[in-house]
Amino acid sequence: MTFVIAAPCVDVKDKACIEACPIECIYEGERMLYIHPDECIDCGACEPVCPVEAIFFEDDTPEEWRDFNIANAEFFADLGAPGGSSKHGPIGRDHPIVAQLPPQGAVSSPFAIPPKP
Repeated sequence: MTFVIAAPCVDVKDKACIEACPIECIYEGERMLYIHPDECIDCGACEPVCPVEAIFFEDDTPEEWRDFNIANAEFFADLGAPGGSSKHGPIGRDHPIVAQLPPQGAVSSPFAIPPKP
């Protein structure tokens, strides 16, 4: 088991969790952060510092966000285990589950033009 980052992180990427993680297992994607399931030691240091409450122990991920368990694991399929996010840096892509989501909070004004689907 491991911790995962779910939907509330999409388009937020606060990064407080990256600073709190003692082993640098949280990586930056294009629109959200991801926890490497093989590098995470389940210490839980990341969970209380997340300002949008997007981090869950894998078994405790709310049902509506269970796909993010898959997204966090599959995100690293072609990267392997880089050995720490500071060594690798930002990754310029997201898992397809995240990439297909509409922008979160994109319409901030009643006069704003909503994004095209």
